[in-house]
Formats: sequence, C-alpha cells, structure tokens
Amino acid sequence: MAERTRAKRTIAEHSYDVVGIGNAIVDIIARCDDAFLSKHDLAKGFMRLIPAGEAGRLYEAMGPAIERSGGSAANTIAGLASFGAKCGFIGRVAADQFGGIFRHDIRSLGVAYDTPPADEGEPTARCLIFVTPDGERTMNTFLGTSVHFAPADIDASLIEAASIVYLEGYLFDREEAKDAFKEAARLARTSGAKVALTLSDAFCVDRHRADFLTFIREETDILFANEKEITSLYEVNSFAEAADAALADCELAVLTRSQEGSLIVADGETITVAPEPVREVVDVTGAGDLYASGFLYGLTQGAPLATCGGLGSLAAAEVIGHIGARPEASLRALAQKRGLLGE
Repeated sequence: MAERTRAKRTIAEHSYDVVGIGNAIVDIIARCDDAFLSKHDLAKGFMRLIPAGEAGRLYEAMGPAIERSGGSAANTIAGLASFGAKCGFIGRVAADQFGGIFRHDIRSLGVAYDTPPADEGEPTARCLIFVTPDGERTMNTFLGTSVHFAPADIDASLIEAASIVYLEGYLFDREEAKDAFKEAARLARTSGAKVALTLSDAFCVDRHRADFLTFIREETDILFANEKEITSLYEVNSFAEAADAALADCELAVLTRSQEGSLIVADGETITVAPEPVREVVDVTGAGDLYASGFLYGLTQGAPLATCGGLGSLAAAEVIGHIGARPEASLRALAQKRGLLGE
C-alpha cells in the first residue's frame, strides 16, 4: 500500500455536518427518445460542457421541460438536509433570474448559502438534461459564471465550521478552481475537518487525471466515484484493480456500480452494499449525488460503514424514482421506516 502523506483524522465536532463546494446550476429537464440524442450528436449517459450558443439551440429544440435548482454538490447538500443534517454550500451564481431561483431553492432547505451573486460577466449556469425512456440522463452543461470560481469565493468561516468539506469534481476545469480546492483543503486541515471529493464524470477525469490523482493523494480523505470514473482515473479495465488503487491513495473510497450496488473500501475492510429496490427507474439524474448524501449523513452521525452505504442506496433509490435530482420525500422518514435511523 502506498505511503499516506497525512495522518488519518477523525471527524471533528463542528457547527455544520457538511459544507459543499460546487457548481451552482439550474437544471432544465425534458424527456426525449434515442433518436433525438442521435440527431443532436449527444453521447447517451454522459455529461459534456457546451457554450452559450449551443445551450440556446438545445433549449429551443427540447420539449416541455422542468426547471429546478441543481448542481452535483448542491444536490448532495439538498439530500443531506432532507436527512436532517445541518449544511452549507458555496458556489457562484449571477445576479439574474436563474441565480435567484438557485438561491431561493437552496436556502428554503435550511442550507447556509451566502455566496454573493456576480453582478457582471456571464449568467448563472444551467444544465440541459435529456431523459430517455430507460431513465438514462444525458447532460449538456453551460457553466456560465460558476466556471469562474476562485479562492476569493471561499467562505473561510463556513469551511472552518464544517465536519466534512465536500468538493465537486465538475468544478475542476480551471486553475483558479483547483487553487480554491487547495485552499478549502488547507482550511479543513487546520480546523480538523475531513475532505471528501467526488470525481463527478469519467470525461472530467480524462481531462484532469494527473491533477485529480495529486489532489486525492495529498488532500483527500474520502473519495466518491462510480465504476466508469474510478477505472478511468487509474486507467485499468478491472473494477477490483481500481478499488485497490483507490484504497492505496485515500483512507476511504466509496464506489458505486449502478444496479450492482456499491463497494466501500477502507483500512482493514471491504463492504459490499446491495442496491435498494426501485419500483420503476424514471430518471437516474442525481443518483450518485444522493448516494453521497446518505453515506455522508451516516458518517457524520457515527454510523457503521455498512449503514452509511445503506443510507446512500436508499437516497439514490428515492431520487431515481421520479424526475429531478433532488428528493421529493423526506429521506429521514424513509430511513427511519427502513430501520436505518432511530426516531
């Protein structure tokens, strides 16, 4: 096993369970068929970054849509709030209509969100999500002002008040954002918080593999990834090889495998978690984000890792049963009903 650069840290007692940092995005979600994806050269099941002009063209081409606040880390924070966690979020929006929607939605959940809106430059980010009949989602993201996230956007007092700081890999596209992640990790270390990172997307990993590996090895305590992302990160064909490599690089890796459940690897134990049964898969948007919600909630409450995984599976199952990437039912109530949480 590779030598760790930092001593293993326990979760500290703080005012906030989790503070997330990520893209502040409004999701625009519409149903389509595979022919629509082919017509517009969209790679099914993947996320890609698009310029403002293409965002406009796709918006005009899509059918009736639902507009909801989104963003990967913001979805995770929304899920944590549904479990009853105390959370904060940091992410850039513009002083425009979509920015107002995002700000209202996340604050309405009881989440601390005080990032000042940008009054000049690009508009608030949006993600055009196309959902096919099999529930798969294809995402086309215009990052807008969120892409300009920089160390100056870090709210040091919020980071220092967190038990876990959760970082979204999608934000890793610019050097300023990478610097912001490093600053957030530095503040977390100083305050005794753990640093969690989600890889977000296999294409994102391909673009920034070397920088991701360095950040994981030097700064990350908890790594979240799906099977495509983790095998891409380590450039291996075997999921087992990738899991072993992840364990060598961080103290806890949480690896999801869609309908095959998830694998939790930590010092001295490997735990397989079965997926939660789902009556109908409607839209898989946010499944990984909500899995992270459940897992992190369990971790902040001192639950065994297997229970953390069970909470993650429960949250993921709830969100894929309806359109949209945020829970519609109380995750705390669902977890209590399943016996995963006490009253």
